[in-house]
Amino acid sequence: MLKVVVAPDPVLSMVCKPCDVGDKGLIKVAKQMAKIMYSNNGCGLAAPQVGLDKRFVVIDVDWDGEDPKTGNPIFMVNPEIIETKGEPVKDKEACLSCPGINVVIERQPWARVRFYDLDGDEWEIEGDGLLGRCLQHEIDHLDGKTLFESCDPSLRLQALQKYDQAKAIGAKPGESQFNVE
Repeated sequence: MLKVVVAPDPVLSMVCKPCDVGDKGLIKVAKQMAKIMYSNNGCGLAAPQVGLDKRFVVIDVDWDGEDPKTGNPIFMVNPEIIETKGEPVKDKEACLSCPGINVVIERQPWARVRFYDLDGDEWEIEGDGLLGRCLQHEIDHLDGKTLFESCDPSLRLQALQKYDQAKAIGAKPGESQFNVE
C-alpha cells in the first residue's frame, strides 16, 4: 500500500521518469493515490510523494472536502506545462510531503498543461487560481522540487526551521501549524 513520503526523503528530489502511455498498471496506482489525497484533505498528489519514480499526478481542486465518493479526480500521465502567463502572484501553499507548514510561493496565476489520461488519450487543461497553482505545484514535484525549492530563497531557511518545529510536534500530512511569509 502506498503512503505519503515526507521531506527530506530523497525520492522528492528526483526528476521522475516518463510513464508508458496507456499502461494499465497506472489504474491501481491512480485509485490508491486519489484515496491518499482525499484522506489527507489534499487537492493534488504527485507520484514521488508516494515514493514512485513516475511522471504521474492526481488533482481535484473542486472536491468538497467531505465524502471522497463525491470527488472528480483528474489523473495526468506525463503532464507538462506548455504555457504560463500573468503577473506573478504570491500565495500560501501547503504540501502533503511537507506537513505542518504553509509557505508563500510566487507563481504565475494561469497555466496550461498537456497530459495523457489513463486510457492513453492526449488532453490539455488550463486554469487559473487554485487550479493553475496546483498544476504548477504538482509538476514541480515531478521535477524534484518541493516547497523549499519553490519558495523565495529569503524564506527558505525560515521554512526549513518551521518544518523542523512542525515535525517535532508530530505534524501529519494535511496539517498546517505554521505560516512562512
